Amino acid sequence: MSYCWINVKEISFKNLLLLEREQISWFPGWLPEAELAIALRANESVAWYFRHKCSEVNDWVDKVFAENGAIGTDEEMIREAEIKVMQSMNDLLTYAVDPGIYDKQAFLNWDSAELSGRVDFSDKIVLDIGAGTGRLAFIAAEKAETVYAVEPVENLRRYIKTKAKKLGFSNVFVADGLIEDIPFPNEFADVVMGGHVFGDHPESEFEESMRVIKRRGMLIFCPGNNDVDDARHEFLVAQGCEWSRFEEPEDGWKRKYWVNKGD
Repeated sequence: MSYCWINVKEISFKNLLLLEREQISWFPGWLPEAELAIALRANESVAWYFRHKCSEVNDWVDKVFAENGAIGTDEEMIREAEIKVMQSMNDLLTYAVDPGIYDKQAFLNWDSAELSGRVDFSDKIVLDIGAGTGRLAFIAAEKAETVYAVEPVENLRRYIKTKAKKLGFSNVFVADGLIEDIPFPNEFADVVMGGHVFGDHPESEFEESMRVIKRRGMLIFCPGNNDVDDARHEFLVAQGCEWSRFEEPEDGWKRKYWVNKGD
């Protein structure tokens, strides 16, 4: 999916220096490589940063350079390449530069009852995995004992902490972690939930999420998938999940899934 949350024509390519190791590890097979070669040759500090922040991409960066020879130093061509690369990671740059832009997106204004009506958060310990700017976390925080917003992007964690203080929530805490590597012990939470985070590696993500749920606790996923029987739907139903539809403003009908962990 292509996002247009932030106008990348107005920002410097050096904003890529704000990205984190995990994000850089996703780039092989994602970024337009011909344009990336041009942009990195013109921005040696960014190439150096990629290599040293996330050494796993070194072979890939070498391949990008080897397969895309030097084209020159035309400033207009370089800027066009920078813009194309930045647009391909528009979401990551939004999180790094100004998470508030993401927090204002219309699709996040879905009815909170779609979540609060599914489970009683009263006195519960809740994990929000891939918390983003805290949309799910703050709904749960209205009643929960404690909400842990698990988010791998440091700038988003800072945003959640600032917003929690502004909203007067003293029961919201942030933690660095991934859906495949949740930094909490077995059977820790009463409710584990996630929005727009599940689906890249369904088996390991589901297993790790269930690991941290207490017996008789609940897992709730809103993967962001459209109202069709796609691979995520088929997998979650096969794991015993129930599901229903809900509407994301300006983005159409989506599906949500839930399942209780047995004894």
